[in-house]
Amino acid sequence: MNITDAEFKVMDALWVGQPLSAEQLIAEVRARTTWGDATVKTLINRLLKKGAIRSERAEGRHRYLAALEKEAFALAESETLLDRLFGGEVAPLVAQFAQRRTLSAQDRERLRAIIAELGDD
Repeated sequence: MNITDAEFKVMDALWVGQPLSAEQLIAEVRARTTWGDATVKTLINRLLKKGAIRSERAEGRHRYLAALEKEAFALAESETLLDRLFGGEVAPLVAQFAQRRTLSAQDRERLRAIIAELGDD
């Protein structure tokens, strides 16, 4: 599912605090951006059409919930990045980040732990 950067801001607000009423969702997104209500409403409608979010009625009001889990979205985005830029290979991706950003001792230890957990194949 293709989620734009703008739509991601709406999704992120839901992932943090769902379910949210329309008013709450608009307020959350506006607190993170300079957008007006109409822009946020447009993004909500786009996400509803895409099936990324869903609405339900509760106590006479619409509440919005993410239909797309953050973990599933992150996995799909990661795989797309990996395939498009690194031919599906993980090592060049990690090397690229490691060369451009300083890895803390904690980062290096976490990477070692992940590799050890995966074991030798």
